[in-house]
Amino acid sequence: MADTTKRNLGPQIPTGHILGEFSSYQDAIALVDRLVASDFAANRISIIGLDPVLVEKVRSKLGYGRVVLSGAITGFWLGILLSLLLGVGIETTADGQLSYNPQQFAAVLVVSAGIGMLINIIRFAASKNKRGFLSTQMPVASKYRVLVPDVDAAAALKALSAGGTE
Repeated sequence: MADTTKRNLGPQIPTGHILGEFSSYQDAIALVDRLVASDFAANRISIIGLDPVLVEKVRSKLGYGRVVLSGAITGFWLGILLSLLLGVGIETTADGQLSYNPQQFAAVLVVSAGIGMLINIIRFAASKNKRGFLSTQMPVASKYRVLVPDVDAAAALKALSAGGTE
């Protein structure tokens, strides 16, 4: 019964012996690589990010040209999917023969690209005062700790000392 209760608690922050604290994720990974290379059980190692910060990286300026191009590409792809699903341009003649009309297929692609451009222009114009740039967001920690359960601390330290000095 106690095992069932433990599973229902949800995610928990691992605790144990801290093997190192680093200012960059790459340094923490280097320590983990050394442990794993020394045949320490990889599933016993945790990397904990502390003091999370949300970093937003500005990629480029957002203008009507980019909005129009993005809308055209999105509309074009949706047009391809719609055309293929509906079989646009494929007709059956009276005698049961199949014929293909590529102009109908191309027309659907052009119209869907135009609709995609129009929708994106309207969306951009409606929200123009909010943001004039494209960006990506990612959480980053200011410190990283590598730790193992207390019962494995001696084995981890032995593995690190056998692999070289820090």
